[in-house]
Amino acid sequence: MKNLIYALLSGILLAISWPTYGFPLFIFFAFIPLLIAEFNIRNHSKSWVKLKVFGVSYLSFFIWNLITTYWIYFSTPFGGVFAILANSLLMSVVFLLYHIVARRTGFSAASAFLISLWMVFEKVHLNWDFSWPWLNLGNVFSEYISWVQWYEFTGTFGGTLWVWLVNIAVFKAILQFREFHEKSIIYRAIFKASLLILFPLGLSLIMYYNYEEPKEKLDVVILQPNINPYTEKYNTTDSRIGELLLELSRTSTTDSTDFIIAPETVFADGTQLSNFKNSEAVYFGRQLSRIQPKLGFLGGLSMFERFKDPDKVRSQSNKIGPNDWYDDYNSAFLVKNSSDSIQLYHKSKLVVGVENFPYQDILKPILGDIMIDLGGTVAMKTTQEDREVLWLNDSLGTAPIICYESVYGDYVTGYVENGAGFLSIITNDAWWGDTEGHEQHLSYAKLRAVENRRFVARSANTGISAIINSRGDIEKSLGYEKKGTIVGQVGIQHDKTFYVKYGDYLPGIARFLALFIFLFSVVKFKRKRPA
Repeated sequence: MKNLIYALLSGILLAISWPTYGFPLFIFFAFIPLLIAEFNIRNHSKSWVKLKVFGVSYLSFFIWNLITTYWIYFSTPFGGVFAILANSLLMSVVFLLYHIVARRTGFSAASAFLISLWMVFEKVHLNWDFSWPWLNLGNVFSEYISWVQWYEFTGTFGGTLWVWLVNIAVFKAILQFREFHEKSIIYRAIFKASLLILFPLGLSLIMYYNYEEPKEKLDVVILQPNINPYTEKYNTTDSRIGELLLELSRTSTTDSTDFIIAPETVFADGTQLSNFKNSEAVYFGRQLSRIQPKLGFLGGLSMFERFKDPDKVRSQSNKIGPNDWYDDYNSAFLVKNSSDSIQLYHKSKLVVGVENFPYQDILKPILGDIMIDLGGTVAMKTTQEDREVLWLNDSLGTAPIICYESVYGDYVTGYVENGAGFLSIITNDAWWGDTEGHEQHLSYAKLRAVENRRFVARSANTGISAIINSRGDIEKSLGYEKKGTIVGQVGIQHDKTFYVKYGDYLPGIARFLALFIFLFSVVKFKRKRPA
């Protein structure tokens, strides 16, 4: 019973740490009760040991996942249940592997293995087909962005490392006090934990308060049409949407306006790729760009290409019938008053289930065409390889980040590496309703601002749209379910941060360390076994 209480406590501490309602100081102690429960089971249980460890860890992670990502259920019950149960399972497997290694090695090696393996797990969760990095530990500081200004060097994996180091240090002190009952252990633990928390925090605050605004600025108008995708968006036309965008833009643009941004798939009729240049989306894009002499317009649209040639079929193509396929795209396009050219980008980090059906060869015979509806469409999306920058002029480009792509730190750096001077996030967060989902999504955009040291211009269909500066502060915003515009400036920056240059190097190091410790524990265990 005591171990179950420890598991419950860890789950609750993890949940109340999480943005946007939580306080991240709790995260530094959240894993300790679960670590104590595992230690108790490992040293005092004689039967079903692995199962008990798995059980208590699953309880902790289930509570954490349930409280922080319950909002998926409002889009689809199946998707919500699957995401919560599956992510809790994966986290529990990681913790079970730690238990197996801890039985065969000392405290230091087991702790290093746990930290390293967790970072490897988070990295895998960023890249495999069932990708769901929403609860990667470094995200926990998104509402307290002044604490992690050094993310420009480490990305969110620096936060993951920070969290685990403090938890392990305090856990070690508790075990030592249990054994020796000396008050000096408590005093040393308080000092060490304080130092581990306050030194990175102090360094970050120095960086935060010495932040300098970029001198180069761009005047932008961010559109928030506030169209409910369940009742309006797919029951209207691109022409009506275009007229609404024109109405919003004409009341907000001035002679100094450089750029207008509209949300993801704001033109949702489904434009045929071959007819793109003659589409309603491009027509209204040009009308918007002509409101002022130097304007550029960036917006989202849904596209498709239908074909009968089997040589054009790829893994992401959707089959309609015999010799009949189509490629489906979630795209962003940019038009400029100063040029006839049209720039196009296809979303390439896809929402599991809606835009990407993982492991079709295995799952489709079992599940059929069931999809996890997180985005309103149920078709495989076609992606592109490059993180393409869309250019307003010869020297100024923006990153056309579409919705879910903004959750991926290393992925976003690809746009900056390719020359983006600021980040444009276009999204549609209405699917989850007025829950923590859309607030967390906005909050994570602040992490991308710090990692890349780039301003963010964010256009969300039903909100929350915002301008975020390059130290992660929201300078202007427009609330959820409000129709209107944001008029403001984004700073333009051209320097590349350490994180942009080197990406997720920390999980790369962790991978080798975890593998070494695991192999060491296996070899050591075999040597100890009697002949």
